[in-house]
Amino acid sequence: MNPYTTAFLFLNSIILFLLPKRWAPMPLLVGACYMTLGQGVEIGPFHFTVIRILLAFGLIRVVVKSENIAGGMNSLDWLMLIWAGWAVVSSFFHNVPSEAFVNRLGLAYNACGIYFLVRVFCQSSDDLNVLCRCTAFLLIPVAVEMLYEVVAIHNLYSLLGGVPDTPLIREGRIRAFGPFAHPILAGTVGATCLPLLIGIWPQDRKFAFAGVAACFCMIFASGSSGPILSAMAAFAALFMWRYKAFLRQIQWLVVLGLISLAVVMKAPVYYLIARIDLAAGSTGWHRAALIESAIRHIDEWWMTGTDHTRHWMPTGVSWSPEHTDITNEYLNMGVLGGLPLMFLFIATLAVAFIFVGRLQKESNDLDGETRFMLWGFGAALFAHAVTFISVSYFDQSFLFIYLTLAAISSAHSCTVPAQATEEMERI
Repeated sequence: MNPYTTAFLFLNSIILFLLPKRWAPMPLLVGACYMTLGQGVEIGPFHFTVIRILLAFGLIRVVVKSENIAGGMNSLDWLMLIWAGWAVVSSFFHNVPSEAFVNRLGLAYNACGIYFLVRVFCQSSDDLNVLCRCTAFLLIPVAVEMLYEVVAIHNLYSLLGGVPDTPLIREGRIRAFGPFAHPILAGTVGATCLPLLIGIWPQDRKFAFAGVAACFCMIFASGSSGPILSAMAAFAALFMWRYKAFLRQIQWLVVLGLISLAVVMKAPVYYLIARIDLAAGSTGWHRAALIESAIRHIDEWWMTGTDHTRHWMPTGVSWSPEHTDITNEYLNMGVLGGLPLMFLFIATLAVAFIFVGRLQKESNDLDGETRFMLWGFGAALFAHAVTFISVSYFDQSFLFIYLTLAAISSAHSCTVPAQATEEMERI
């Protein structure tokens, strides 16, 4: 680590210890937004990025201050632990168990570290409002830097390493990185944060407006189709707020629509991805073909994953001679730990969606503004779920999905059980 990073980490760690609980997620967001993966410490086979070091300080804070999970453990918490457990256990079935173990241990540490720290720090809907305001405030400088990157064709974050000095240029379109490992991931962060910030519009219009503007700038500067589609998914989910009473019927209409398309289309329905190109030069065909190839080779990875996917596609990746580019988070889980890990990951998303539904139906004491904010978290989760079909999170952007899951879990644990207890007392 360079002196700047050392000072940044030292100051951020102190702030993480001293801040009130509801503001404690801010240093984690700062670490994700203002530091690249190029900075960190290597100890033997383990690579401690800035985010991982901050997570360690966060865990120490929780132990020292005897802080507890909001509302106690719930089904989503246990599911996260089971998912992380299988991710680690499945590593022993790979060709080089020691390497796979280190990799899966890092995956579980990242996910559970973010998830359970946010579960501890966010104890109420007011805390979630603070979380959204922090996100809005911190994304503004990122958006400004990405716009500068487009104009100056220079990435200021390159001084920290881990990202290139100049942005990508595809078919004349400049694609900014910001602090993230790829323009698609930079734009995806902006797109998936949009519903969080729109969700606090009735409560904090200034923060919401500034944050939404920053998100749109990040999407524009990324120059990628994926973030635009993620934003469209987020807006579609937010639009459903008006029709949430008919959500089940709408879900069945979507399922019937997909079945109808599968019947009339010559290619599998997921090849619709290949027809989408909103930013010129889209690689939608690759993403659709990857799904088809993974299904064709399912016998190789269904149980515990696989160490060789290079033969799945005609193109590979620079970082490994054994793999192709797995641009799908669901399939990435399958490659890492087979169908069990994939299904456990999908189950965490499904349970979180169920929690959002319960918050709307069973939490009678919540006002309309709070309900809409919580719906915004559900819309953000939906945006992530759609994005996972064409993107795999391989940098610090993972923070935003596990933060969203933890926020939903905390809201559910603090609200729905309390409501159920009150009803039992009345009886």
